[in-house]
Parts: sequence; structure tokens; C-alpha cells
Amino acid sequence: MLAALARPTVGHLDPYFLRVMDEIRAMSRALFGTANELTFPMSGTGSAGMETCLVNLLEPGDRVLVGVNGVFGGRMAEVARRAGAEVTVVEGAWGRALTAEQFRAAATGTYALLCVVHAETSTGARTEIAPLREVAEELGALLLVDCVTSLGGIPVELDAWGVDAAYSGTQKCLSCPPGLSPVSFSARARERLAQRRRPVQSWYLDLSLIASYWGAERAYHHTAPINMLYGLHEALRLVLEEGLAARHARHARNSAALVAGLEALGLELLTPPEERLVPLTSVLVPAGIDEAAVRRFLLQEHDLEIGGGLGSLKGKAWRIGLMGASSTRANVELCLHALASALEAQGRATDRDPLAAAAPVFEA
Repeated sequence: MLAALARPTVGHLDPYFLRVMDEIRAMSRALFGTANELTFPMSGTGSAGMETCLVNLLEPGDRVLVGVNGVFGGRMAEVARRAGAEVTVVEGAWGRALTAEQFRAAATGTYALLCVVHAETSTGARTEIAPLREVAEELGALLLVDCVTSLGGIPVELDAWGVDAAYSGTQKCLSCPPGLSPVSFSARARERLAQRRRPVQSWYLDLSLIASYWGAERAYHHTAPINMLYGLHEALRLVLEEGLAARHARHARNSAALVAGLEALGLELLTPPEERLVPLTSVLVPAGIDEAAVRRFLLQEHDLEIGGGLGSLKGKAWRIGLMGASSTRANVELCLHALASALEAQGRATDRDPLAAAAPVFEA
């Protein structure tokens, strides 16, 4: 993928690059589990994908139901408000999945959109999407899903789940640098776009303009980030070469081994097993431990970076990502060894060997 980024830059309307674009669209549909024609990467990070979905599908005065069980659900709610929507928040506990019953309980009347985060990056919680399709139907709403930390790491099936719009990012399980955001819109979502009463508030993110560049017309909209798209093309090819089933199994196996090792260290996880996200694991910081000092120790002594808690979990949790090319046995073992050393440096030793606890998972 890094080699692909260094290939010679061609024009954004060069015939070769137009073929690259077509292949990116086809591979993106395979990852999203969809036949949606309107599937392609937006020029911008995952947040640009989020704004693309919301500003294109919302108009001032529309009602929106947004699930918030972490930082990124909260961001969806904020962007919807800035688009002039009337937002109803479905509050969930951080570290727990949201349920269809919670959405039904919070709803009053009809809505234009029902929004939910599939894989909440701030907590490591995974919400089941399929049951929310029925709720969206009851409310007359389109179903919008954040797949930033799930795409390429766990199954994503937009068509089977009845998702109308989704967005992701390239820097998580696709192992591509940040800077692009794959999006996908169903036929229902495209119909909503066609029925808008006023222009999309963002010219840059207006799909009625951008779709003409990615479609048959190839109409100029903005200069595409050529080399980033080279990188994404190669990243998608590598995902499909490995095979989605094999890739998902690899992520699940490495996550299970990490969890076994963390439990051997006596550490408590934030999210229950049945709601836990595979590519990202949130660990509660034990009493008496300086969480920032642990992260500094890992970086300085082992050249290893893990995330700190976000929002209400700041200072209370670590977030460990095992995504894409970084989801390997070697990285699991490095992380467990480094964490054991960091905790011991703060006077919290354990008699159990985390690597021995993880080994049977790899060898099963």
C-alpha cells in the first residue's frame, strides 16, 4: 500500500485513473456488502463521510433520532443540529450496545433519519444493526450507520441489514493512511436526495455534484487526491485477496487472545463479551495506576502506542486497536508484555503470564 502511494501522479481525468476509480467502487461495494451504485470514497477523513451523509440527507427542520453511547454518536448529533435538524438523542451507557427497544422508547412521531454507530471507537462497543431496520420503518426514517471502525475488521452487510447510508474511514481496518472516507447510499437514500427542496448546504460534499465525477459523466468537481486513491485501491485489493471471512476470523482470533492476556493481568474490560468490538478493546484503568504514565512507558520503552479514554472515559480507560495489518500475534504479544512491564513499574505485579494465557487462543 505504501508503495502504491508513491506511484507517479496522473491527472484526475486520465483514462488510467478513471479505471482505478471504477475498481475502487467495485471493491468498496464488496466490503460494504452492497450493490449500491452510489458507493465511493469521499475526499476527506471519516468525519467528512459523516458530514456527507448528514448534510445530503437532511434539510432544516427535519427530525433525526441519534443513538449516543460514546463520542462518535455525539458527533453525529452535533452535525445534525448544525444542519438545522431537530435532534432526539437515544442515550446509552458508554461501553454498552444500543438496542432497538431504546430507540423505540425515545422516539416520538416520525423522523427523517435514524442514526447509529456500528462500532463505537471511543468505547469498543458494537451495536447490532439489523434490528434497527424495523424501527426505522416504523418511524418512516432512513437508516444511517457509522462503520468507521468496523469496515474490513468485522462483517458489514449494508444490503442484508437494510442500511440506507453508511460511511467509514481508511485508517482503521483498511490499513490505509487517513484522508478518505468510503460512503454508500441506497436507492431510497438517492430518492431522498432527488426530492430535496433546497441545495445541500455544503458545496464540497454535495453528492449531486460529486456523483457526476464518480459516475459515467466524469464531470469535474474537485481535484481528487490521486495518490491517496492509489493507496486505497491497493488496500482494498489486499483485503479482498486475504478474503473477508479469513480477515474477520483473524481479527476475532487476535482480539480473543488479547482479552485472555489482559484478564490474566487482572485487568477489567469496559464492554461485556457479547457487545464487544473485535478491532478495538477498551480496558479500565486499575485504581492507583497513572494511566498516562503507562502510555508514556509503552511508547518510550516499547515503541508502542495505545489510546487513552475519550470524553467521560478520559483518564479512566485505555483503548487498544488491533486493526488491519496491525492485527497480528506479534503485536498482541508485544502489547501484553509491555503492559505487564508498565504495570509492574507502578508496583502492580501479577503471578500469571499473559502470554501463556493468550497462547492457547492462537494455537486452537
